[in-house]
Amino acid sequence: MEKTRLAPYVFKVPIEKVRAGYYADKYFTRYVDILRKDNLHQQVVYQIFPRADAVVAGLDEACAILRCGTGYYTDEEKAAKLFRDLLHIENQLAIAEYRYDVKSIEGNTTRRLKVREELMSLWVDKWHEINVRALFDGDTALDKEPILVIEGDPAYFGHLETLVLGVIARATSTATSVRKVVQASQGKPIIFFSARFDHHWVQATDGYAAFKAGAFGVSTDANADYWGSEAQGTIPHALISCYKGDTAAAAFAFDRHMPPSVNRLVLVDWENDCLRTTEKVVGDFYRHFTGKEFIPGKTDPSPVIGPGKGKIWGVRFDTSGNMRDVSVEPRDESSLGVSPELVWKARRRFDQLGLQDLKIMVSGGFGTEKISLFERLGVPVDMYGVGSTLLRNKIDMTADVVEVEGKPYAKVGRKKGDYSRLTPVNLNNGI
Repeated sequence: MEKTRLAPYVFKVPIEKVRAGYYADKYFTRYVDILRKDNLHQQVVYQIFPRADAVVAGLDEACAILRCGTGYYTDEEKAAKLFRDLLHIENQLAIAEYRYDVKSIEGNTTRRLKVREELMSLWVDKWHEINVRALFDGDTALDKEPILVIEGDPAYFGHLETLVLGVIARATSTATSVRKVVQASQGKPIIFFSARFDHHWVQATDGYAAFKAGAFGVSTDANADYWGSEAQGTIPHALISCYKGDTAAAAFAFDRHMPPSVNRLVLVDWENDCLRTTEKVVGDFYRHFTGKEFIPGKTDPSPVIGPGKGKIWGVRFDTSGNMRDVSVEPRDESSLGVSPELVWKARRRFDQLGLQDLKIMVSGGFGTEKISLFERLGVPVDMYGVGSTLLRNKIDMTADVVEVEGKPYAKVGRKKGDYSRLTPVNLNNGI
């Protein structure tokens, strides 16, 4: 399958802020300022590499930033004043939108467009004068292997280093962690549940990185923004609470109001008794939708098991790490949380009840190590929900100038790498 890159507009790059150095480390904006004031224009080779073996992501977003931000303003003082005006207008617009002051919204929107137009008229685009080569999002890279190379005049793109490194580091860290749990799960689906553990602004980047690393699904629509999918979700504890702790009642409510395309995945650890709660929910569904009594072990429950409305597709175990499900024998810490014993007992009981097609999803404290243990022991899990553990490990990114005017000028200990795996980035028609 041919690899492709996402178009720059997908990332909704805040163009004026990127060009103004709003998100840049100050020493990078000063570096570029010095080059321009000294009229020092040279062709250099910039290379970016990870500080550990990694699954790289964020490259398309980094290229979008380069596409939008490579260049300069013809009148920097005027551009700086206009940018300050733009920030003030955007603050006023935010207040107006919060208050839903329509007149103020309209007025500030018009002023914002006018200032942006003035800034755009001062901008000289230099994207076409640089050459960018990169791996593709989802590729693997070795420690210190170049993953993105920029050739051109740093006076036009040097101020972007902070942003470029940041988006690659964030997405690569997430993708690398996700790939590890995907590999550990031996092909079983991984649902990316990390949105609640970080700021909402990074959900789109994280979700895309998870997707490129092989995650089966994500939990928010923002997670799926870059690649146009839909979020997935189960019945939350909060819904069960609102139905006064009645898991079956919450499941009925979910079933009534969700479209048939949404699989009914019921959270069954509310009473810390996953087996009994599952049996009760299945029995209640069977009685409600068939009008017949459900006799455990004798009644065929298949009419209410599977995808679609009026059926239970699966159950999710999310037992707290400091609790022990009532079906589990007390031994040591291995008995706590979602343990192998809990899943084995559940699967055996479900199969006795004729629930062979009922899926089991587990979540709560799962990461590479715990998933590897479950797979090594052959625990009969159908899918894993993984959350905060995917955001704990960080992979640093480094950028170096390694050549100036065709001659090696790298700092001691660094040198030009192997660029044979890199592919030219052509975004000329993508913005």
